[in-house]
Amino acid sequence: MLRSLVGSEMCIRDRSNTMPKVYPPKTGLARGPNKGHIVEPLPLHNKPSEKKGKLGAKVSLARSVIREMVGFTPYERRCMDLLNQGFDKRALKFCKKRLGTHSRGKRKRLEMENEIQKQKMKK
Repeated sequence: MLRSLVGSEMCIRDRSNTMPKVYPPKTGLARGPNKGHIVEPLPLHNKPSEKKGKLGAKVSLARSVIREMVGFTPYERRCMDLLNQGFDKRALKFCKKRLGTHSRGKRKRLEMENEIQKQKMKK
């Protein structure tokens, strides 16, 4: 994402699209509207920093193998028990208390719901 200040508001432009901006064609003259040398605009390339936070294939595989071998932590098992009993809000409160923030708790509850669904699909 490219951020720039325009006036008093911030504009955010996504750099994932490598198409160049469309400008009116230059005339090649030094004066007048659309003045300037005629050039081909370069495409914007993605910066390595834009990949930050994306889950890679190796990390995903490692986490799945560890989860399969080790299993769930005690608080995750308790959260899954609460979800199985139908106490969704209680499970969220429990996860929130253990993990510290509301958004982390919601993410963990969703993860546990997905795990329960996977277990039901295996049976």
